[in-house]
Amino acid sequence: MVDSSLTPNEFCVLALLNEQPRHGWALSDLLEHDGEIGAIWAIARPLVYTSLRRLESDGYIKIAGLERGSRGPHRVIYAATPKGRSAARTWLKKPVERVRDIRSLFLLKVVLSKRRGLDVEPLLVGQRALLAPFVAFLEARFDDVDPATEPAEEAMLYFRLEIAKTTVGFIDHLLDAQAPKSRAKSTRVA
Repeated sequence: MVDSSLTPNEFCVLALLNEQPRHGWALSDLLEHDGEIGAIWAIARPLVYTSLRRLESDGYIKIAGLERGSRGPHRVIYAATPKGRSAARTWLKKPVERVRDIRSLFLLKVVLSKRRGLDVEPLLVGQRALLAPFVAFLEARFDDVDPATEPAEEAMLYFRLEIAKTTVGFIDHLLDAQAPKSRAKSTRVA
């Protein structure tokens, strides 16, 4: 079960600390708009530190050491606790519920999972299972819209339908790319 009291920002910081212990400045660098993760999910430096304080007070992370700063104060290194590792793994496997969050939150989960070498198949399969009925619903609704009397509704439905179908195609691509790895694992086991 995912702790619903944590925000996506807090889960993102927690997932990055699951990769390796880091200080807030290093996390902020990854999460800047032009940072490696920030290109998908940017978090302002003050919010990174707010997330660290919350995660530490709730027992998801702990102080793992200090790093001497070249200028200014020492930097506090944080590491995930067992509770934090479990929460991050569970969150990374959970599909995104709203289609509007696909571009950012779903992609963030895929990228963070791949960075850690986690199996993304449960997330992909779960996300596809949520999207498939939604695509069918949008297709049926789109067929019922009269573009002459409901042009805005038609445009909105068409946009949402194309985004959902493209996302299903993206998921299928990732699943197909994983299929040879899965077959190789099952061949080795047999």
